[in-house]
Amino acid sequence: MDKSVLKPGWRKVKFGEVVRLSKARCADPLAEGVERYVGLEHLEPGDLRIRSWGNVAEGTTFTSVFKPGQVLFGKRRAYQRKVAVADFSGVCSGDIYVLESRDANVLLPDLLPFICQTDAFFEHAVGTSAGSLSPRTNWSSLADFEFALPPISEQRRILVLMREIDETIESYIEALKKHETARLAVLDDLITDGGKELEIGWSSQCLGDVCDLVNGYGFKPQDWQEEGLPIIRIQNLNGSQQFNYFNGQVDKKFHVSAGDLLFAWAGVPGVSFGARIWQGTNAVLNQHIFRVVPKSGFNQQWLFEVLNHITPMIERRAHGFKTSLLHIKRSELIKMAVRVPPLEVQHQIEIVSKTMQQGRDSINERLQTLRTLRRTVMFGNGEHL
Repeated sequence: MDKSVLKPGWRKVKFGEVVRLSKARCADPLAEGVERYVGLEHLEPGDLRIRSWGNVAEGTTFTSVFKPGQVLFGKRRAYQRKVAVADFSGVCSGDIYVLESRDANVLLPDLLPFICQTDAFFEHAVGTSAGSLSPRTNWSSLADFEFALPPISEQRRILVLMREIDETIESYIEALKKHETARLAVLDDLITDGGKELEIGWSSQCLGDVCDLVNGYGFKPQDWQEEGLPIIRIQNLNGSQQFNYFNGQVDKKFHVSAGDLLFAWAGVPGVSFGARIWQGTNAVLNQHIFRVVPKSGFNQQWLFEVLNHITPMIERRAHGFKTSLLHIKRSELIKMAVRVPPLEVQHQIEIVSKTMQQGRDSINERLQTLRTLRRTVMFGNGEHL
């Protein structure tokens, strides 16, 4: 079937014709009884639920008002796919658009978040973003996005399908949480030796005694190019596939290969800090990440789990940059004490860690498949379902 031919009753519309940008503001949220605020850091990529927020009583400069049922869309770094449906009232960052259906008889309000999650919508948002460090899309560009709008009866049918997919996604998210709780409980006992006094064969050593921390290179925006080796930044350790590239010469110590252990030492607590084992192609490392090289006699997978185990402690010791990022100094990190088990116990931890990771990967793979389905199924090939 010709992709340009729409089903009977469907019609081409511009996003701005059926969706309204809310401009409601609240000059003094606390005085007006607003309790919660939402920043970009509270929106999870690919997750339509708002699972965390800040308390207005603790201070905020946000004034954009949102209400239950409205859609929050992150206009800054749109490639992160941050879209969520509000189930409470609050104020949000100026980098978040608050969207709603203009007419529920033309576009079902509950269908709007699924439209905002389609690949076509995000491609348009990213393609119309401007700026190098923090690219932003604007409302006039989003309003020009064209898509095929089905009649209300078809929208209801699609909405039933999308809700079923969303409910299944929620069940997988809950399964991941339970799996992670079990994983941490098992590994916590192994890594800390059950919290007991050191047993025979165990020792307490500084982190700098068991590994080398190799800092990344201070790439500047003028170093970024269209092709070359990907530059690994904090967001890339957290799942973003949007890279800047470098095509020049840097010391080999800044190069990263698949299987290397990396540790983000700067970022937002609870989000950015932590260890990752790089699974991507050859790349170069920016200055906010350490490449962690185990010294002789120490197991990499054990070290990976240790670093993640002590991450909450590291975050508590982090200091503020002039920007919103926090960081911990290398000189502090290498002095942190870790409990070191015999090598055979380290290998045992590796086996347990990898086995449990396989289970997590299996659940996560199904979750990602469903999220991809949710992004693509609604309008099929972009013209009709």
